[in-house]
Amino acid sequence: MDIGVLLPTATAQWGAADDPRELVPFGRQAERLGFSSLFVNDSLISPRIEALTMLAALAPATETVTLGTAALMPFLRRPVQAAQSLASVDLLSGGRLVVTVGAGFPGRFGRPLYALSELPWEKRFARLDETVALWRALWDGADSFHGEIHRFTDIPPATRPYRAGGPPVWLGGATPAALARTGRSYDGWLPYPPDPADYATGLRQARRAAVDAGRAAEDITPALFVSVRIDDDAEHGRRATDAYARATYGMPLEELERIQAVVTGSADQVLRRLDRYVAAGARHIVVRLAALDLRTQREQLERIADLIPAVRRTAVHAAGPR
Repeated sequence: MDIGVLLPTATAQWGAADDPRELVPFGRQAERLGFSSLFVNDSLISPRIEALTMLAALAPATETVTLGTAALMPFLRRPVQAAQSLASVDLLSGGRLVVTVGAGFPGRFGRPLYALSELPWEKRFARLDETVALWRALWDGADSFHGEIHRFTDIPPATRPYRAGGPPVWLGGATPAALARTGRSYDGWLPYPPDPADYATGLRQARRAAVDAGRAAEDITPALFVSVRIDDDAEHGRRATDAYARATYGMPLEELERIQAVVTGSADQVLRRLDRYVAAGARHIVVRLAALDLRTQREQLERIADLIPAVRRTAVHAAGPR
């Protein structure tokens, strides 16, 4: 059972006096507290520390934690250059990189990014899958690639990652098509369904697709992205999470809860809700801290760290006797 944290790289999660250089010691603190992974997200529509830059800064400053993206949008970068950047982070971290990718969402969270990247919105899923295939080919030493969208000949030697074959690549998304693609081509699944029952259903479908593609069901790492706020005062916690939802997503909490996994309440209430996702099959939880300044982020980090042993015990019980 792995429990990680999404670093607050966006300025929406910083207070007026916060220094973004504090994010590196924040990551070291998370490692000391027992979190097993540090994740960053990716966007051009709101100011933030760029995802791969943040991971490169964390690589020499940490020792054991997995470093990941949740999620990287490959279309924002030229594909060959992105393969080299990812291989570089994997090298600098000693093989601790995990790359979750996504194609962007309809509406203001996705389509404007394609305009900024001067790429068509159409065929975005085919572009995503083919870009990942190109990365893997380059990481294996290929000197050419001929797909439907990407075509390269005489590719010069590329930076090779720390691990043979490159870092694991996970997919974010829970549509039937995304689940089928996860099973066929990806190493993990990182969705954020509001209902744990939907998580269990999606995981079964992704694993069934893996088996149908000649892979093992266990080839898919079952991960979960969830926003969390621990507060002994339930009403205060809801207000604080609502402020976070409005600042981060531009929508009230009630709307965000309909599309994303959001868990608020006392420590016991949060633990019970996380346990439901663990029982549904999640084995790598990526927690987003619902707070709007680094001081409160650190407080939430410590409170959630206290739950890690209990969540891991739930995973052991869910796995049953061996």
